[in-house]
Amino acid sequence: MTSQSDATVRPASEVPAQEVKAGTATRMQLLVGPAQGETSFALRRFRMGEGGGMPFHTNRIEHQQYVLRGRARVRVGDAVHEVGPDYTLFIPAGVPHAYEVVEAPFEFLCVVPDRPDEITLVE
Repeated sequence: MTSQSDATVRPASEVPAQEVKAGTATRMQLLVGPAQGETSFALRRFRMGEGGGMPFHTNRIEHQQYVLRGRARVRVGDAVHEVGPDYTLFIPAGVPHAYEVVEAPFEFLCVVPDRPDEITLVE
């Protein structure tokens, strides 16, 4: 059974950011995940700088995203969408997608199942 003492409360600025190797000018913070205990989901924050983005790729797990700031062109399958603050995205597992920053920094929260993931480049 989980108790209050198992809770994690901290400023996001204390969470280290990691470079996303498949991306350009892209960093990710794992804000809530396995280090906080047995979780069903992981909460991540992505920040993409000027000229940043991610190439066309697939993931083994779904993505639920909420854009905080900036603008980007997001390709999902054959459709391209320009997104900005207050946009939401749902990208099912296995669906090819890509990001191209239009206005930096482009920043979004990404909730995923707390399971192993793998990026596979499509192009």
